[in-house]
Formats: sequence, structure tokens, C-alpha cells
Amino acid sequence: MAANTIKQKFSEPATPSIPVSAPHQFGRVVIMSITPSTEHGIFPARIELGETFTVTAQIFIEGRSHTGATAILRDPHGEIRQRIPMTCINPGLDLWKAELTAGHSSNIKPWNKDFAVIQRQLGEWTVTLEGWEDVYASWLSDARIKVEVNDDAENALISGSQLLARWAEHEDAKLDETGRDTLRKASQQLADNTLNTKERLAAADNPAIAELHHSNPLRDGLTLSAPQRFKVERPGSSFTAWYQFFPRSEGATRDPQTGEITQGTLKTSLSGLDRAKAEGFDVVYLPPIFPIGVTNRKGRNNALVAGPDDPGSPFGIGSSLGGHDTVDPLLGTMDDFKAFCAHAHKLGLEIALDFALQCSPDHPWVKEHPNWFRHKPDGTIAFAENPPKKYQDIYPIDFNIDMPGIERETERIMDLWIEAGVTIFRIDNPHTKPVRFWQDVIEAVQRKHPEILFLAEAFTRPAIMRSLSLAGFTQSHSYFPWRNTKDEVTEYLQTTNSDEAYYQHNTFWPTTPDILTDYLRDNGPEGHKVRAVLAAMGSPSWGIYNGYELVENRQQEGREEQADNEKYEIKVRDWNEAEEYGIATLLADLNHIRRDHPACRSYHDLVMLWTSDPNVVAFARHIPADSCIEFVPKDSGKIDGDSDNANDNAQSKNTELPDASSNTGAANQTNDATDDMKETTPDDTLIVVVNLDCKAAHTSEVNFDPALLGLPRDHTFDVHDELGGGSFTWSSNNKVTLDPIERPAYIFSIAGVTSE
Repeated sequence: MAANTIKQKFSEPATPSIPVSAPHQFGRVVIMSITPSTEHGIFPARIELGETFTVTAQIFIEGRSHTGATAILRDPHGEIRQRIPMTCINPGLDLWKAELTAGHSSNIKPWNKDFAVIQRQLGEWTVTLEGWEDVYASWLSDARIKVEVNDDAENALISGSQLLARWAEHEDAKLDETGRDTLRKASQQLADNTLNTKERLAAADNPAIAELHHSNPLRDGLTLSAPQRFKVERPGSSFTAWYQFFPRSEGATRDPQTGEITQGTLKTSLSGLDRAKAEGFDVVYLPPIFPIGVTNRKGRNNALVAGPDDPGSPFGIGSSLGGHDTVDPLLGTMDDFKAFCAHAHKLGLEIALDFALQCSPDHPWVKEHPNWFRHKPDGTIAFAENPPKKYQDIYPIDFNIDMPGIERETERIMDLWIEAGVTIFRIDNPHTKPVRFWQDVIEAVQRKHPEILFLAEAFTRPAIMRSLSLAGFTQSHSYFPWRNTKDEVTEYLQTTNSDEAYYQHNTFWPTTPDILTDYLRDNGPEGHKVRAVLAAMGSPSWGIYNGYELVENRQQEGREEQADNEKYEIKVRDWNEAEEYGIATLLADLNHIRRDHPACRSYHDLVMLWTSDPNVVAFARHIPADSCIEFVPKDSGKIDGDSDNANDNAQSKNTELPDASSNTGAANQTNDATDDMKETTPDDTLIVVVNLDCKAAHTSEVNFDPALLGLPRDHTFDVHDELGGGSFTWSSNNKVTLDPIERPAYIFSIAGVTSE
């Protein structure tokens, strides 16, 4: 018997899209408050290649209508790399979220011949958000209620029939013939009044229609956001472990009879590279290796008069032997430096070179470019000052007359060292130079060498530090050395590991040649262990200045700086003494934990945990399984987007079908990153508990909501002690005892959920 259908007098019009021709105009669906964003979107957010990042926005349409949203990620070549549904995480605020992954992570180093595969993925990516009225979800929500209570059910069902018929023919839905046929049959059954209302509704309320709604929704009033820009930088741009040493001290010896010191060279410094590798570091950072001036050379501990054997500060750059483009002959030759870099690369280590843009009075620039220096009224050049510090052996550069000329010379010099093997520049005191200068230089250098990274040594006001990061500095020294109490550590960990880290990557160094805090002076080996754990686990990027393993913690009188400072003398060290303290072993363990746990690699996954003791701080790093995917380049050297249709063979990352009435939706979802998937790991979670009091043991409760770490509530779970070994059972309420001598910190990994 032929089905009876009701003649439909009226058809509901589709919600139209509204063209947007100006930045201030809203579309038919409102998309606003997109994060991450700063300075009105002028500066792109910064992420590392292969890093998972989060985009949020408020997306809504008026009234009770349901909304759907999608995030589309495009690479620098304009190819779609991901198209995934957004999730409404706060309906009351209309707040939506998407987690995207920019390209493929890799361990390929910049000097590797295959780095071209990585380089093609670097640059400016974009994310476009799509919002639309989810008319099917809105209809289904109302239709279920009306059919259940038999209130105007007939009109609801006829409206649904019209909706499905329109959906079946809608070009944007990109349905195949099977999908269209499914919708057409459902539309006919909805209009068939020979069936009861529940049977008719079931034709449109079932898994098959839900799947089409999930993968190929009807999107009325489709609205696109302006593209949001993301600067994708190479691997190592945010997750880095630095190790600093002075080549002239590495391998230096002292004559036991005369006390005379023979300084180290680039050749003897290979031992420093081997030590950095053994301790698990990724980057070796060298202070300036250029000739040192003689005029006003500083003596030991910054004395104004140098003795005949004082080597001077390597930051007093330039002599008759050359300037920033010359290797100090006492260290070796340019060929020696290239061999040094080659040995580092063989070990998998990058070389970072200090670039201090300042000159001794003997620097060739003083005669060749006198207009590059600021003169006093009497015609003399003023020495550098950073009150209360004075640098009598240094002339500061004046950028007011010929900044373009200084930029060109800086770029020339950096090119020279890049050709020799340098992949990172650590910039000394960048905050004393114009921000625009660095912006121009970094842009010019990275235009030719996009793999080059820049670290800002800018211990200065927050606004200046932030501006340098926006100008292009990949990482930044930070205030970490001076954050020592529980409140200070808590506040700074949350600041560093926040959305601000999309623009400023703070790197944690417990000490530098310029900094030795009272905390380390007063707390010996125990203090060094505490600060190492906080630095390594508190930031994806951290660094150690050598001598830390030997607990070199004598301060100059009245200053937070080392006595017998290595900046002004050559250190002769007995590295066999490091075994006494166990610091070197701890550094290696920390770097091993960092490499093994993806949660350590993000600036956006830290959660502070409540502790009962004012001397105990605890925090966790948690990253979901979808964010733990590791990748390797394709054997062919191609990357996603090389094909004419990058989406043809794409696979969906999200296979679970949502309830058709939920406030979610997607269109033609793809996750191209699955092509090169090497391994998908479970959720990765680390819990770090540290006793800040290095003089006494403390027992503290550690309480938290397991759901924040992707764990079920009201269960216990197994934890593994990554530092000392052993397994324990934890829950949301725990008690930990930390003795500064035996164990100043725990680092637990979640091994699995056990029982309720």
C-alpha cells in the first residue's frame, strides 16, 4: 500500500549566510573571543612543529537554536592539514574548543640532509573557525519532546521531512549517493501518516542519521572567522635542555709547581660536549669565543685593573686580532670551531653561540665605524652601564645614526657562524638595544635560515621581555632563579605554563655566570637538587651552567653573583669530584624523564596540586593520548599537502559518534597527520612533589581532582617513582614525606587505574 503523505503548504526557509566585508562585522553566526590571540592578532601565536595546541572561541546563534563548529588548519602552502569538530566546553558561555596538531614532529637535526622535509613545514600556518546553525540538532531536540507529549507532533515531523529532503540535496554537505539516499528515505518516512509518530521520528533519530550529522552535517548560516595565524617553528624551539661551559676552562690545567694555568681550547673542549651528551642535554651554549680587548681589561672578580695573566672577560669583544667574525687565537682557529661543531653534531648536540653586540675599545668597529658609538661632549666614547653595574671594558653600540648598517653587519656575522655550524644564537642583553633592531635582524636571518633559533638574555621589565618574544626571540631567560617560596613557585609556574607561552617561552636556569641566588648559596647540594627538579619539570626549556654539578655556590660579598667568577678567570675543575654530590646523575635522570614523557614538552599542560604543607609544592603535567602521537617523516620525503587533493585518503581522528541532539558538529573531518603515525601512546601524566625546605623533612597531604589528569574519580591508581624506582598506590588524597638529604622530590608517572 502506498504511503499517505500530507500536502505541505509551507516550507521553512534555510538560515542564510551573511557576507562579511569588514573586520568589525558579524556573520549570521557570531564567532568572537578567539584564543590564543594578543595585540589584536598582529603577532602570531608560536608553536613547535608537531605540537598539539588548543584554540577556543565563543560561537553562537541567537535564541535556542543549536550551533555547530569546525576548526580548519592550513599549512604555509595553503593546504588543509586538519579539519576537526570543535567541542562546546561551556554551553552557558557558548565556549568551544578544538585541539589541533601542526605538522609532524621529528628528531631530524638542522644539519641533517633530510631537514628539508622539516623546513617545508615551517612558517605561518592558519586556523579558520567555521560556525553554523545546527538546524538538524535543533529540530531533533524539539521533535523528541513534541512526539513524547503529543504536542503539535505532526507539524514537527513534517518540518523534519522537509529538513532532511533539503539536507540530501545540499551541496555543502558533500554527501555521497548512499548518504543522500538514506536522507531521502528518512524524509519520506517522516511524512508517512500511516505510521505512528514514534515510528516516523525513529526514521530520523537513529545511528545512521547521527553518523551523517557527525560527518556531513547540514550547515545553515555558515560563517567563517578571519584566519588566525600561528608561527610554526622547528623541533627544539620550545622543548630544549641547554648546557653552558666556557671553552677556555674546559680542559684547562694548573702546573702543581708554579700554579700557572694553561687554558683550554676548542680542541680540549670536546670533553665538555661529551659531558653534556652524557648528562642528556640537547644544546651546548658557548659564551663569546672572539678576541678579547686589552684596553680597560677586567681582572679577577671584575677588578678594574687586570693582572698580567688575567684573560679578561669574553664579553669585552674585539682586539687588533679581530672582532665578532674572528675566533680568539688562544682558543684555536675557525677550522677548529668547525671541527668542534662537527663533533657536537655527531653527538646530536646543537651549538648555541653567544652574540653580545658590544665592543671593547680595541674592536675594529671603533675605528671603522665611529658613528656606531655614542660620544660624550668631550669627544670620548662612554663605556657601558647597567646601573649599578659598570662595564669599563665595553663600548655600547649607538643605534640612532646608522641602524640599517649595524643590522647588515650583524646579519653578515651571523651568516658566517651559521655556515660554521651554529644553529642558535643566545643574545646578551637584548633589552638594551632597540626591539625593532632585533625584529629586523631575526626576520632577515630566518628568511634565509628558518631553522635558526634565538634566546633572549633579558632579565628586565616584563613588558620589554614580552616585546622581544613578539619580535621573534624563540625563548627567553626568566625570573625563575628568584622564585623560591611556595607562593612564588606556584605563581610563576602558572604564569610560564599558560596561554602567554604561545608568545613567550620562558626557559628556567637555576644559575648563570651572572646569577647565584641566596637560596643556592645557603642550601648546598640539596638546594641544587631542588632547583634542578623545578627547572627541568617546570618548563619545557631549561638550562644548566657547568659547575652546577660541583655545587659551586660561593657568592661575592653583597651580590647575587659567583665569587671567583668564570667571566674573569679560567677555572680548573676536577670533574671526578662530581660523583660526591650526585648532581650530574640527577641531571641525566631528569633529562631522561623529559625525553620519555610527552607531557614535559608542552607549555600548556601544567596543573598545580593542593598541598597541606607550606614548604611542599606539587604540580602535574598531563597530556591526553591524542596529543602523545609521535611522527616520523615519510620515506618519500613528501609531507601532507603535496598531493592535488590532500583530503582524499584522510582518516578521521574522532570516531565516536555524538548524540545527534548534542551541541556539536563537523564537516568532512580529516586528520592528515595519521598518514605517518609511528606510535600512539596512552595519556601521559607526571606528578611532581618537591620539598622546598632543604634543612628539614616535611610530610604533606597532596590532594587533587583526578579528572583534571584524565583519571576516573573514586578510583585508585598505580604510580611509578621515576627518580628512585618503586611503585605506589595513589588516589585523590595522598600523603608524601620528603627528606632533603635522602629525597627532596618525587616525580611520579601514572602507571594505570586499579580499582574503585
